[in-house]
Amino acid sequence: MLNRFGLDGVVIGIGDLRHTPAGVPAIECDIAHLSMQAEAGGERRVECDVHAVAFGDVAVALSRVAVGAALRCEGFVARRYRTGPGVALHLTRFEQN
Repeated sequence: MLNRFGLDGVVIGIGDLRHTPAGVPAIECDIAHLSMQAEAGGERRVECDVHAVAFGDVAVALSRVAVGAALRCEGFVARRYRTGPGVALHLTRFEQN
């Protein structure tokens, strides 16, 4: 099943690098997105904030990124919390713009 997500945005908040109980590096951040998108034959201004998480080498690399940095993000979406309805972007790759 397809679950791929791409987003350009700016880091508006980032947590501290931590480790899971299994010892895997992990980090959370928030990314603000602003763009114009085509919809129903017109242009629509899109603004949103997305919560993102990263694990492993991606988390370590993200821990070096400053608030205000522009990123191109790729990953997949999954529940933010096991029992909650909200989703988070799980980063599998990013690059600074």
